[in-house]
Amino acid sequence: MNRVYSNPPIIEALCEFQFIPSQPWDLTIPGLIYEKVKDQFPDRQQQLGIGVQFTPTEKGIEHKIEPAPPRIQFHRRDKTALIQVAPDLLVVNQLRPYPKWENFKPLILNALQTYIEIVSPRGFKRIGLRYINKLNINDKTIEISDYLNFYPSVPEDIPSVYTNFICRVEVPYNKERDLMLLTVATSPPENQEVLSIVLDLDYILAKHEALSIGEVEDWLEIAHATIESTFESCITDKCRILFEEVRS
Repeated sequence: MNRVYSNPPIIEALCEFQFIPSQPWDLTIPGLIYEKVKDQFPDRQQQLGIGVQFTPTEKGIEHKIEPAPPRIQFHRRDKTALIQVAPDLLVVNQLRPYPKWENFKPLILNALQTYIEIVSPRGFKRIGLRYINKLNINDKTIEISDYLNFYPSVPEDIPSVYTNFICRVEVPYNKERDLMLLTVATSPPENQEVLSIVLDLDYILAKHEALSIGEVEDWLEIAHATIESTFESCITDKCRILFEEVRS
């Protein structure tokens, strides 16, 4: 049975579809999509495209910012959700307050169906369902193991006191067709008395054209179930207290 929290830590959930290029991008496409979604997403704006590449080096993980095609965004009036469109790209973002999966999933599928009807993409290059969770702990000096089962560890003769940290693993699923990108890291705190930790769960379709359009809904259910179980495996009961679990 899935756990329910009255104060869930999700700060953003998103589903990103990257499509295999099949034809030149028509500049009228964003307008055609807007006509289909404007009742729910009436606020339109353009976002300059920025791509971030993470590269391991001798000095650690370095990131390089590169230009990318601009994205056209369609926002809800209350700014709790948006749809983003760019050449061979569709992203559906859900911000706080996060609704139930039963509400977010139709939002994803409806946006995808609209994109498919207008663009007729050849297939999927990549799909990612991602949940970004932020844990705010009212104590700057803690034992991370009290709250998380997934965290960086150091040898016993090194002080296990971290000012900042990042830990990431990639776990294959379904005969390496899919990958779970699991990241835990410190985050800028909301105030000086709080320790903020981000738990980022990104389940992706890693193999090109390994999924047909008709299989997306089943894939999303698998991805969401895996993310949910991974999240519960990563946190402790003490951590659950922060989220105010609802007992039936």
